[in-house]
Amino acid sequence: MIRQKIVAGNWKMNGSKESIVSLISGLLEMDSSSSEVVVAPSFPYLSQVDGLISASSIVLAAQNVSQEVKGAFTGEVSTSMLGDFGVKYVLLGHSERRSLYGETNELVASKVKTVLDSGLTPMLCIGETLAERESGKTLEICEQQLQAVIDLVGIASFEQLVIAYEPVWAIGTGLSASAEQAQEVHESIRSFLAKSSESVSQKVQILYGGSVKASTSSALFQMPDVDGALVGGASLDAKEFIAIVKTAG
Repeated sequence: MIRQKIVAGNWKMNGSKESIVSLISGLLEMDSSSSEVVVAPSFPYLSQVDGLISASSIVLAAQNVSQEVKGAFTGEVSTSMLGDFGVKYVLLGHSERRSLYGETNELVASKVKTVLDSGLTPMLCIGETLAERESGKTLEICEQQLQAVIDLVGIASFEQLVIAYEPVWAIGTGLSASAEQAQEVHESIRSFLAKSSESVSQKVQILYGGSVKASTSSALFQMPDVDGALVGGASLDAKEFIAIVKTAG
């Protein structure tokens, strides 16, 4: 099955009004691509980025969201608020949210359900730590993170979401899983989903994240079960991000 590739840039807690104008200006010079190109700025800049990309094919994502729909939840942001600014995707369960802010598999699953119910598309991040990889627990950890979502929303809902496999040990470290290592895990993720639904497992897009850069992305995108990338630091450099998009086709 041919699945459209997605190249998404997670800007994390970086950027200013001035730097974002410069970055988006660079991205708007990008040639047309068969891949879907996504940018995920911090909350304060969603409106600015929405306006800058409105006439382009670039798609807007948010980095997180509350599991609550509305109410007295100071400091939180709802899915309806994201929808007001043209957001399509919402990153959920990023390793930094899990490790730094204590987000559990169950909380991430609850957020997935809220995002799905709102009509937005979850970009579900899963992945293992270095200790877990060295202990041979990579697939066990990924399956636990996926199972929590399956238990709450059902396997059919995976047709409406994107998975991003991000080995935690490769995020922001400069290290990266080899294309073959990424393929092995992506194939295993797909096989795990196939236990619940073969058709869903073949439709769901699985991105790779973890120190992705142009020099490594070409080999990654040639792997049959790698459907794109969730790019961190390299997405803050327009030329580097465009080069990654070009390797995706």
